[in-house]
Amino acid sequence: MSMFSTGILVLTSPLHTLPLRIAPVLSSAAQVVERTLYVHLHPGLNLGSAGQARPVYIPPAADVSSLISRLYSNAADVCGHLDVRVLLTNFRAQQGLTGTRGTNDPFPSPQALSHSPEVVLTDFPLQDPGQSSLVAQCLQRYAGCCYTCTPGLTSVLLHPQLKSLQKGGERPEEEDLKQAGETEPELLQTYSDVVVGGTFDRLHGAHKTLLNISCLLANRRFVIGLCDTELLKKKVLKELIEPYDLRSERLLEFLRDIKPYLQYEIVPLSEPFGPSITDSELQCIVVSEETRKGGEAVNKRRLENGLSELVLHEIQVIKDAHHSEIEEEKISSSSLRSRLLGTLLTPPKDNPLLPPVPYVIGLSGGSGSGKSSIAQRLEALGAVCIDGDQLGHETYRPGAVAYRRVVEEFGEDILNEDKTINRRALGKKVFENKERLKTLTDIVWPEIALLVKQNIQEAREEGKQVCVVDAAVLLEAGWTDMVHEVWVTIIPEEEAVSRITARDGVSEEDARRRLQSQWPNAQRVEHANVVLCTLWDPDVTQRQVLKAWALLQERIRKSQEKSNPLS
Repeated sequence: MSMFSTGILVLTSPLHTLPLRIAPVLSSAAQVVERTLYVHLHPGLNLGSAGQARPVYIPPAADVSSLISRLYSNAADVCGHLDVRVLLTNFRAQQGLTGTRGTNDPFPSPQALSHSPEVVLTDFPLQDPGQSSLVAQCLQRYAGCCYTCTPGLTSVLLHPQLKSLQKGGERPEEEDLKQAGETEPELLQTYSDVVVGGTFDRLHGAHKTLLNISCLLANRRFVIGLCDTELLKKKVLKELIEPYDLRSERLLEFLRDIKPYLQYEIVPLSEPFGPSITDSELQCIVVSEETRKGGEAVNKRRLENGLSELVLHEIQVIKDAHHSEIEEEKISSSSLRSRLLGTLLTPPKDNPLLPPVPYVIGLSGGSGSGKSSIAQRLEALGAVCIDGDQLGHETYRPGAVAYRRVVEEFGEDILNEDKTINRRALGKKVFENKERLKTLTDIVWPEIALLVKQNIQEAREEGKQVCVVDAAVLLEAGWTDMVHEVWVTIIPEEEAVSRITARDGVSEEDARRRLQSQWPNAQRVEHANVVLCTLWDPDVTQRQVLKAWALLQERIRKSQEKSNPLS
């Protein structure tokens, strides 16, 4: 079967039976859709009768909230590569259920989604195989009434295989669901204005659950406090957090897809409370088990400000079935960021002047970041390592071009008795003097670059496939034109200070001063194709390096195939 970039899944099973069907249905849908899967809920929809297949408003029930959580949880397990979005346009509290095509029509005109569906799928059970053509046509018309779809929309009837009942009777969960279907659904209390807060970095299932349920609860306005600046400082791998504007843009796109008629306000948070303690129109704040105390703190501040307390609507966190020992048990952005380590974050720029062999990696990182240990691990895997620091020492040796120019510029008082340059004495002359430091680097860096190029050429002549240029100043010196990719090692500042003081025997103040004289992690990451972090145990670092090396070999193979299609 052909694969489609974007699809819309129309779920027609009764609410009380859907929980057990979600995983197999999603698994089946993932065989057809490869990027974005919208989910439209219409329990009880009869696609076997064209006259009955019309969209209607559905009141928000507690079962829907539970279903949303389960759907995103199952999606993370069985189709984690898909961007799943549960649409709520047809969910609204009982009051004011009107539309231009009828009194109970949520789609007066087809809703435009951010990604236009190319295929529509459904779990509708066929009673008669001869009905398949009729059901497919009915499904296409129904989807076209609700959403703006790609011309020539394809329809697919899914036939998920549900788990067989346990021998000797139904499983307890199935019996509970059966009983739930025999009772009147409990309606959710909804609110005019709802608020949440968070980082919302790389929207994942837990974020989407929080946002979907918040939209389900909100009738008029949804306020989202989006963490920025100060609130990001203590986040794990904060350098990999997407920029505020990008997070805000993706958040708004998601929200407008799932419930377009709500009023959305996304505001930057530089402190924990934001508008939640000043906005008198807010009625409800949605929290998780772990953020409930934050919600209680919001209410305390609201009372102090003379405002009414907010209703705390608590949702459960979603467990991450694939978490590693350094990741949280719940689905979290920090876990997703840790999984980015060693992967290609941005494609390398094509430099036609750079020979394809050897493939050159420029490895950069601040003091204490573990850059040298990464270089050693790559060398053990077969790379030729070029030590930029060692080459720097060579440029200071008597007789070298840079040696003469440095002595002329900074005076003979920087020399030891044996006429070698005293690096400490030289350092004192340029320390905290940017102009003099630039004079020094303008002399030394070009000479180091020449030595690096010579080493790369030697590796090429020896038939080596991969070179790693281990150079702390790779980016500052502008040496990226010598490498195919830039790899950067990062470490939190406090950890870097601890390592520097232990390794070099300097004071904490001196260690911080050294770090402040270098590019910060965030600036390095902006130029990185691959990022690595040595914060955790050595075996964690090794797994990162092995992953990065394996992915690199695959890129090199594809590059060579592209360059030599007939080989």
